[in-house]
Amino acid sequence: MTEHTPWDKEAAARVQSAAAKHPDCPSARDSLDREAQSQADKNEHRDDND
Repeated sequence: MTEHTPWDKEAAARVQSAAAKHPDCPSARDSLDREAQSQADKNEHRDDND
C-alpha cells in the first residue's frame, strides 16, 4: 500500500488546472478539484498551528 501524502496548495492547484483543461475527466466530474483545495486549506491551517 502507498503512503498517504496530505494535500498541499501546489497539489491542489495542479488538480484544479487539470480539471479546468479537461472538464469531462473523472477527477473534474467527481469534484476532486474542490475537495483538494478544501483539504489543502485545512492542512495549511493545521501546519500553522504546529
